[in-house]
Amino acid sequence: MTIPSSLPSYMDWHWLWLTVAAFVAGVLNAVAGGGSFLLFPAMLSMKMLPVQANATNTVALWPGQFTSVFAYRDDVRRNLHLATIMGLAGLLGGTAGAIVLLNTPQQTFLHLVPWLLLVASMIFALSGPVSRRLERSSKARRKGVDGSAPHPPHRLPVFLLTVVVCFYVGYFGAGAGFVIITLLSLFGFQDMHEMNALKVVSTTMANGVAFLIFVFDGQVVWRYCLLAMVTCAIGGYTSARFARMIPQKILRGAVIFIGFAMSAWFFWKIR
Repeated sequence: MTIPSSLPSYMDWHWLWLTVAAFVAGVLNAVAGGGSFLLFPAMLSMKMLPVQANATNTVALWPGQFTSVFAYRDDVRRNLHLATIMGLAGLLGGTAGAIVLLNTPQQTFLHLVPWLLLVASMIFALSGPVSRRLERSSKARRKGVDGSAPHPPHRLPVFLLTVVVCFYVGYFGAGAGFVIITLLSLFGFQDMHEMNALKVVSTTMANGVAFLIFVFDGQVVWRYCLLAMVTCAIGGYTSARFARMIPQKILRGAVIFIGFAMSAWFFWKIR
């Protein structure tokens, strides 16, 4: 019996690497964040063009982001007007970022990749200590002697700055969620659950519109995307068990190490 010549391509080790990276990305996104640090390089290893790899990565991860909106539905309802404004900002910024990405030459984007990974890794590394500082600050404000409620933020500056951050989400996106949380804290928000809810709304809308643009433009390589999408979902579903087994600090440290290691590898590769 003759074995088809195409069989070895389906057994290539890159497929195994993509599957493992997608599973781990699903786990990391659910319990710590930073799954793109693994999944995007894995997409590139499948011999995709850089822009296609980024688009396919965005589409593969988006369903998991969308379902997280429902986890914060009560907090979204409490800030429905601002959530609507930030969702609109996500649509505008994500649209612009995705369009600019599609008009970026492949080689230009490839040379930007190590810098994007480096910036995202630095943002992620800062997110832990800064988030703890913000939470301590919010607790201190809640225990303030005057007992006064925080002033509502000025919506126009929040809208404009969210558009800027969501432009980055549509273009690349890793680490943007932390920037939005920091932004909301600077505008007076104190409750971490509310800030996370508004972050999820804006980034999900930005990635959602990028999802549609990439699909309609034909940039998604579906045979890799569907495999990653399913495997990410499985990883996210099983993440509760991993979250209990592995301390959060170790998970975050692993994500930061992966991010800087991938950045260094790309700097070396394209030098």
